Amino acid sequence: MPASVRQSRDTPWPPHDVVVLAGGAARRLGGSDKPSLTVGGRPLLDRVLAACPGASTTIVVGPRRPVRRPVRWVREEPPGGGPLAALDAGLRYVTRETALVLSADLPFLHPSTVRSLLDMGGEEAAVVHDGRDQPLVAAYRTEPLRRELALLRTEYGPLTGLPLRLLLPELRLRRVPAADAGDCDTWEDLVAARARIRDHGTVLDEWTTAVAEELGISPELDVDALLDLARDAAHGVARPAAPLTTFLVGYAAATRGGSAQDIADASRAAARLAERWAAETGPGATGEETSGA
Repeated sequence: MPASVRQSRDTPWPPHDVVVLAGGAARRLGGSDKPSLTVGGRPLLDRVLAACPGASTTIVVGPRRPVRRPVRWVREEPPGGGPLAALDAGLRYVTRETALVLSADLPFLHPSTVRSLLDMGGEEAAVVHDGRDQPLVAAYRTEPLRRELALLRTEYGPLTGLPLRLLLPELRLRRVPAADAGDCDTWEDLVAARARIRDHGTVLDEWTTAVAEELGISPELDVDALLDLARDAAHGVARPAAPLTTFLVGYAAATRGGSAQDIADASRAAARLAERWAAETGPGATGEETSGA
C-alpha cells in the first residue's frame, strides 16, 4: 500500500459522518449508472468511499449497488429530486457535528484532501475551490447546514430541483485548493481519467491499491523493496522467477500472520537467497583457481 494511503489510514480522523450523493441522472453520460462506471477497474463510488475511510457512518443517497464497505442506503423524495433534496435526505442520518458531503464521481479524490476539508477551524464549511466553489466536495458543520436547508425550504418550498449554489452564500466558508477533485460528467472525462491512472508515475500505486481492495486486504507494502526483489530474481535466476518469488513472499508472510514486519522479513530472506544464487554465476564461482599470465 502506498505510504500516503497508509499515513491517511493510520492517523486518527476528526469525528465526522459522510454523505455521498449517488442518484444523479447522468444525462451527459446517456443516463448511464455513473457511480458504477469503472476507472482502473474500480467503480467510481468505491473510489470515493475509499478516500474517506475515517467516517463514523457512511450514508449513500441513491439506488442500492454493490459496494466494498458497509453503508447506509437512503433515497430522496421523490427519487431523482436533485442534489439539495438528496443532501437533505442523507443529512437526516448524520449524528456527528461534521458532515463530509461528496458526489459519487470523483475518481482521484485523495484522503489528504478529505483531511484538509475536515480542518475547518472556526468556519461553518470548507469547500474545494478550483476556480469555483464545489459544494459536493465539502465538509460542513451539521447544524449550520441543517439551518440553511431549512431556510431554503421556508423560502422556496420543496427542495426538489433547486440548484446547489443556493446553499453556500450564507455560510462562513474556508476554501481548499485541490487538484484531485475533478469529476466525471462526460464520456470524455471518463476516458481521460482512465488514461490518467496509467501514467508512469502513478500506475503502480493505482494497481497496488486496486489489487488490495479486490482481495479484501490492506497490507503495508514496501513496494520498492518488492520490485528490487523481483528484479534480482529475474536477473539472477530466470525471468519467470520474479512473479513466482513475489508470490511466495506473500504466501510466506501470510502464513506467519501477514503483518508489515512479516512481509519485510520474507522479502529480505528471499533477497538474500537471490544474491547467493546470482553469486554462483560470477567470476570464480566454481571455486577453481585461475593461473596468472
